[in-house]
Amino acid sequence: MEQEFEERESEIKASIQRFEKMLDGKETQFFDLDVYEQMVEHYMEEGDLDKAMKACDAGLENFPYSLELMLDKAQLLANNGKYDLALELLDKAALYNPSDPDIQYMQGTICNLAGNYEQSVSILEDMLETADEKDDIYFQIGQSYQNWGKYDQAIESYKKSIHCNINNENALYELAFCLDLLGELENSLGYYQQLIDRDPYSHNAWYNIGIAYSKLNRYAEAAEAYDYATIIKEDFASAYFNLGNTYMNLGQFIKAEEAYRNTLKHEEATPETFCYLGTSLEKQGRYGEAITKYRDAVRLDNLWDEGYYGIGVCLSELGKWHESIPFLRKALKLNDKNAEYWLALAETEYKLGNGVSSVEAFEKAVELDPTNVDVYLQWSLVMFDQGNFTRANEIVQTGIDELPEEADLYYRAAVYLIHAGYYREALLNLETALTLNYDRHILLFDFFPELEKQKALYKIIEQYRKT
Repeated sequence: MEQEFEERESEIKASIQRFEKMLDGKETQFFDLDVYEQMVEHYMEEGDLDKAMKACDAGLENFPYSLELMLDKAQLLANNGKYDLALELLDKAALYNPSDPDIQYMQGTICNLAGNYEQSVSILEDMLETADEKDDIYFQIGQSYQNWGKYDQAIESYKKSIHCNINNENALYELAFCLDLLGELENSLGYYQQLIDRDPYSHNAWYNIGIAYSKLNRYAEAAEAYDYATIIKEDFASAYFNLGNTYMNLGQFIKAEEAYRNTLKHEEATPETFCYLGTSLEKQGRYGEAITKYRDAVRLDNLWDEGYYGIGVCLSELGKWHESIPFLRKALKLNDKNAEYWLALAETEYKLGNGVSSVEAFEKAVELDPTNVDVYLQWSLVMFDQGNFTRANEIVQTGIDELPEEADLYYRAAVYLIHAGYYREALLNLETALTLNYDRHILLFDFFPELEKQKALYKIIEQYRKT
């Protein structure tokens, strides 16, 4: 059997070589219909759509009534946005193959792509009367409704698809997307539970209720659901990956690391997975190991900016600031719109004593993401360390203008104002901070090692708590 497969592969390669010589005008060749079909499939898999189209045209010159080649050409035309030509070809195919389900299905999907949603739904619904397997048809109807902006109908269609096939991953994914879009995920948990009750061993049912819990920030329940999915399907790479992300949100970095390593066991390595694994190691303070994984990421894709950023951050944490800068700048060269990258550069430049470069990077971070509280906290801390308490407070007040509900900013403002000697203003900020989040007051004491000042603050805080 293996020998037959190898022989067939060898024949296809030889045919492709002969075909490409023909395209170069060196030879005239004739191929059997099945060879044309195999060549088109090969080029489509390779992503060489131009040669796939040429193979289709050459095949149709010799076999003008080939349904397979007409369907392939229609698909290629649609991929190029030539929807009218694709539909014309399908109409021609239908003359020779009336009521062929593949033709109808493609007509429905191409009408959807062309924006003719009503016609798409009509064609696909007509197919339901005679189709044996209906889940993909319901899914495509859902796609048409979704693109049409009719999310309620899309949800119903996806549910019908799932009823026919509980393991239709595409329908499950799009259902979760639409429910999330309409803010109905919380109300849909009962539906997902029904799927699990119907088939407790459906890895996809567990996986998708995990997605719902994740989107609702109910991470403990999400982790449990993803875990069940991996128990049922031990090589379920997507579930391991999402499980890793969920453990990261729970702050359980060792478990996250294990989940990401399991992801790599069961699917081809990607820069994304290496970076997530690197982050889980970084959060454990295992910077050397994290750097190795970030390097693996950029080795797979030398334009993967997150990998360079990860290396830069870890080197900075190890105190290797001079070594860190080139990696952070490389990340920014690839993606200069990421505020986190600018923030990391600003902090590292400051540690190197490059005040002007540090301020420029902080300013860029604020410009790109004025709602990032860490930018104001870190930038103001630099000013505080330099003894510039007034400027530190100004930076935090800018943050408060953007994020008036962020307690940490008011606490930090109180710190800076006390050090600057503005006690009344400091008390006003402290009261606001205590109102927003009383428990965060412990942050204050790191800035006041003197016992007497700690006691004075504690009296104010206690007095406020009692009131």
